[in-house]
Amino acid sequence: MEFRQGPLESVDMNSFFWQGKRVLITGHTGFKGGWLALWLRELGATLCGISLPPATQPCLFELARVGEGMESHFIDIRDVESLARTVRKFAPQIVVHLAAQPLVRASYRDPLLTFATNIMGTAQVLDSLRGLDSVRVAVFVTTDKVYENREWPYPYRETDSLGGHDPYSASKAASELVVASYREAFLREQGIAVATARAGNVIGGGDWSEDRLIPDAIRAWQSGKQLFVRRPEAIRPWQHVLEPLYGYLVLAERLWDQPHLAGAYNFGPDPAEAATVRAVIEYARAAVARYK
Repeated sequence: MEFRQGPLESVDMNSFFWQGKRVLITGHTGFKGGWLALWLRELGATLCGISLPPATQPCLFELARVGEGMESHFIDIRDVESLARTVRKFAPQIVVHLAAQPLVRASYRDPLLTFATNIMGTAQVLDSLRGLDSVRVAVFVTTDKVYENREWPYPYRETDSLGGHDPYSASKAASELVVASYREAFLREQGIAVATARAGNVIGGGDWSEDRLIPDAIRAWQSGKQLFVRRPEAIRPWQHVLEPLYGYLVLAERLWDQPHLAGAYNFGPDPAEAATVRAVIEYARAAVARYK
């Protein structure tokens, strides 16, 4: 669990701010990226998405028609030339980087792909912004797993040590260092306010990924199979998907006029609102039973 040491001055979002803003979203075919694209489209933003094709079937991208009303490009962020060409042609004002290899178990199966995507992919998105006069704000989304696990009883703060024993967590912690380096070495003096956003345990409709608690539970119940949960008494800071997305939008707004706020930010619920894995499963099971 993580905790923001110093909250932003205001957490109110200005919906009118986004009208006509040119926003680049990487990872728009994914769970959070799809919801962010839908939200920004409703707010009147001009959107461009860069991502791999959807990783699951069914998927939010197709069911919610995320790609309609926006530029949508199926590009691997490790493809330097295609990435840079698309970014420069679109000339975004705001960038939200969500594209990633986001799964822990998948990172064990293919650690090199995980490191290449989450570290070098992030570096290549950052590098595509160098010399691009249109860009004013960039938010790079990582995870609350970037911290060295000390088994502390209190939430982690942005100033705590980064770390990660599994390839996924380590790759995201490393990406934080890459973002900080590009910010200080290149992008700050270029006038781009760059921040990282750390959030985890995100749930909500439209997520069919493997190794996610609610999707795994529903798949098990639908197939009549037993659900295996590794640590049912573990306490997690659960967030509905729209909650961290709201935070990312507010952060981008503040950075637009207050670039000195560039840095790392935790996004999570009040620690008192955290719940055990078992409790969330029981809530979900009760909800599914009501709609049968």
